[in-house]
Amino acid sequence: MSDFNQLTRKAFIERFGLLFEHSPWIVAQAETMRPFKDLAALHAGLTKVVAHAGPEAQLALLRAHPKLADKAQVKAGLTKESASEQASVGLNALTEAEFARFHELNTAYEARFGFPFILCVRLAGGKADILAAMEARLGNDPQTEFSTALAEVDKIVWLRLKDVEGA
Repeated sequence: MSDFNQLTRKAFIERFGLLFEHSPWIVAQAETMRPFKDLAALHAGLTKVVAHAGPEAQLALLRAHPKLADKAQVKAGLTKESASEQASVGLNALTEAEFARFHELNTAYEARFGFPFILCVRLAGGKADILAAMEARLGNDPQTEFSTALAEVDKIVWLRLKDVEGA
């Protein structure tokens, strides 16, 4: 961990900027909290930045995430991390019927909550589990779902952070 603490500000942001979808501002703010004792402390610092960012910035963070199994976003280009995570549970190889169901649920979810459905797919199981989670979470009230989505981002970040550490 000490080598991460020795990085220049620019190198730190470049190294960890991939943790959050299109939101390197979080890493940039956390960088000012160095030194970090360990990976868990870095994660806690990142979580603190998000928690104190306020609802508008948090909403922007959620909106920066791609829709799961969305053909248009796949063609437009997902981040390397999102593409790998979605592929790990087969979301890159869906049948037309599965794509249609994901599209239907993504559309309903975004219309209800104003941001894409976010789930740490690496911890979710398979396609059926993800679809079941989408269906179940559509019943949440907006505040519960906002908090749930932020908690899922936190899980994604933790796993990505562990990946960076192991790289």
